[in-house]
Amino acid sequence: MKNIIEIKELKKNYGANSVLKGINLTVHKGEIFALLGVNGAGKTTALECIEGLRAYDSGNITVNGKIGIQLQSSALQAYIKPMEAVKLFANWHKTTPDKEMLNSFGIPELSKKKYADLSTGQKRRLHLALALIGNPDIIFLDEPTAGLDVEGRVSLHEQIRALKSQGKTIILASHDMAEVEELCDRVAVLSNGNIAFIGTVDEFTAMGGKRHIIRIKTADEQKEYETENITETLFTLLSEYKQKGISISEIQTDRVTLEQNFINIVRGAD
Repeated sequence: MKNIIEIKELKKNYGANSVLKGINLTVHKGEIFALLGVNGAGKTTALECIEGLRAYDSGNITVNGKIGIQLQSSALQAYIKPMEAVKLFANWHKTTPDKEMLNSFGIPELSKKKYADLSTGQKRRLHLALALIGNPDIIFLDEPTAGLDVEGRVSLHEQIRALKSQGKTIILASHDMAEVEELCDRVAVLSNGNIAFIGTVDEFTAMGGKRHIIRIKTADEQKEYETENITETLFTLLSEYKQKGISISEIQTDRVTLEQNFINIVRGAD
């Protein structure tokens, strides 16, 4: 695949604090790529360096396309109206707004509202529409569905998939592992200024193997057991509880989640 972003030995220090310690990664054209990391891992710094918003100390960043960046909620004035913001961004980009794109996000319907009066979902749609004004090749989305209800989340996911189908490349920063699993092609995990993992979502999921968590609740306590053979382990546990005369009030089983894989990767890197 053609690489639309290439990062080689990227380093960034804040005084004596080394935030990025020589990271290397590539992003393929037309994919949805997730950059994950706990707070303080260097994720925001890495994104700002790629976006050109922050200078870095050494290394090389190659971006083969035009960038569009999703705004944060505080970026627009409270009393500006959505179409006023659209016209302002269009003037910056010296272009004419794409009416079809604006209609797909429902922006004209919000024309009489002030930014401060928009719902969280409406703001998210506006932020994404503004990021697309210049017809970018690469779109950076930072927690795009944070604070949205289920309907708003589903709608925004559909719009993100539509952008991918148009050949856009999307860089997604999210703490929502279900969102990452649902949308993304590949994932990179940043920990302590280094890339601790990079690969497909399937590879990320497979790191947990076929491990399951069994939770058994009794009148006195709840215990958790981790296993790769849920049938055999559950049979053994039930036999042990029966032999001990312990009454079980509830049994739950779950597959090891992406969140747990993420935590294990970060802990291993630390």
